[in-house]
Amino acid sequence: MTSQCIRRLNTAEKNFDTQLDQLLAWEAVTSDAVASVVAEILQQVRSRGDAAVIEYTNRFDRRELVRAGDFIVASADLNAALQRISPEDREALEVAAQRVRDYHYHQVQESWHYIEADGTVLGQQITPMARVGIYVPGGKASYPSSVLMNAIPAKVAGVDCVNMVVPAPDGKLNDLVLAAAGIAGVNQVYTIGGAQAVAALAYGTETIAAVDKIVGPGNVYVAAAKRAVFGRVAIDMIAGPSEILVICDGGTDPDWIAMDLLSQAEHDEMAQSILLCPDAQFLDKVAVSLQQLLTDLPRAPVARKSLAKRGALIQVGSLEEAIRLSNRIAPEHLEVSVADPERFLPQICNAGAIFLGRYTAEALGDYCAGPNHVLPTSGTARFSSPLGVYDFQKRSSVIYCSAEGADKLGRVAGTLARGEGLEAHARSAAFRIKGDTPGQ
Repeated sequence: MTSQCIRRLNTAEKNFDTQLDQLLAWEAVTSDAVASVVAEILQQVRSRGDAAVIEYTNRFDRRELVRAGDFIVASADLNAALQRISPEDREALEVAAQRVRDYHYHQVQESWHYIEADGTVLGQQITPMARVGIYVPGGKASYPSSVLMNAIPAKVAGVDCVNMVVPAPDGKLNDLVLAAAGIAGVNQVYTIGGAQAVAALAYGTETIAAVDKIVGPGNVYVAAAKRAVFGRVAIDMIAGPSEILVICDGGTDPDWIAMDLLSQAEHDEMAQSILLCPDAQFLDKVAVSLQQLLTDLPRAPVARKSLAKRGALIQVGSLEEAIRLSNRIAPEHLEVSVADPERFLPQICNAGAIFLGRYTAEALGDYCAGPNHVLPTSGTARFSSPLGVYDFQKRSSVIYCSAEGADKLGRVAGTLARGEGLEAHARSAAFRIKGDTPGQ
């Protein structure tokens, strides 16, 4: 029964490293066919603007747009959606939004400077980006939480204009998504998606202003388009399938752990759910729980395939070994479901988000805990971080030399510049040196 649901591994096995590498293997974005289609869409939108956006949107989303105004959502429509949703939904969105906002205010960077003894001022100026585009999925599923997580940090950072694109297949829009946009302070919503939406945000059209950065998840075409426009605009990341890694000492209810694993497995067939535990009997219990809990899960077919393809219950020699293995895997979400989780925190160096204790379900972080749910995947937590306010702020160095400082620094710069064979650099610095002759 266990083998039909999820594989079992043991770090003591001789071929464990090979098995783990195979389990973790996942190649990002794109095939040549996808890249070719995306390149054509980007070129057409860049050269033909709104007309190309309308053409592709009608083709891929089964729309009947005639003019650009047809894909613009009025601000009154956001307010109307907010009124249409249930009081419970509205309260949940507002509570989540405020918690996300409160958390991200702690990330705001401030400009700073210091003055050296000779009066030279050095510092850093922090400024927000002017315009940001957020992509919100709207095809197979709708995610109001993505609206909050992408738009609110940008607004907290001080971004003037947050434009949102969301596909509306067959002309259908989700009221929760529109309501979330209103609560988050989105400035403009466009009902377009796919590579054409990414192109419109990156290059601009007659109707849609070009942005400085594009953030938010999407399908393989969206990911390929984001990769292609990087450099023209900034992007957040190329996200892979969702992941959860749970470290448990065997003392948590096995149903809780099983459902935490399923909470990621139900995302899509390539999502990854892994449990590390030193207790073999507990792993057996979780395997049984998985089978039982799958029986009435609405997305059970997706979750089953996810567990079978990329899931694993791994027996480790100790919790310390589990932490080392976790750092090697660098998961998007890491649950540390043990008796004294804080003692392990200093040892954790590679994880997108860390959930400590038996009561902290990863799902809380997806919606309302406060920290961002846009996280590095596929091992990229080794070198990247969750989306945050800092992703929407720029840092400019500030240098303000006094006459004395210019004299001192000019001599150093001149020596280094001539060592590099850049005489104009040396002479430029020498003009500010007291009593010096620039050509000498």
